[in-house]
Amino acid sequence: MTLRSKTYTYSTTVRWTERKIGSISAAGKPDIQVATPPEFKGHEGIWSPEDLFVASANICLMTTFLAFAERAGLAFTAYESEAEGRLELVEGTFQFTTITLKPKLTLTPQGDAGQAKEILEKAEAACLISNSMKCPVRLEPTIV
Repeated sequence: MTLRSKTYTYSTTVRWTERKIGSISAAGKPDIQVATPPEFKGHEGIWSPEDLFVASANICLMTTFLAFAERAGLAFTAYESEAEGRLELVEGTFQFTTITLKPKLTLTPQGDAGQAKEILEKAEAACLISNSMKCPVRLEPTIV
């Protein structure tokens, strides 16, 4: 039996390129252009740290759900999720005060809506990104 490590390291590099724009890179992955968002005198159409923060919670829910659904044999045909993060000025500093995840799951005719809801809730509770965030993450699923 092989023991799995309980510690993992993820490394990224950010490089400033011009104005309020840079790129983020990680070994073996495509670079992503990043910038200050327009709300803070930045740039339209470029991923911001705020976008990526909210996306991280949304991606983690999906990947955790997929792992749990596979193990449970849940019959579904589609998964799509919207996420919204609320950024507010709190005691003189901006911080995310909540993130709402709105996954929409389409089941096959054999799919069990109760099981699907349970797996989504279990995935949200186990999501390592949400568990690492200071702000609450709310789940508002729709199961079809």
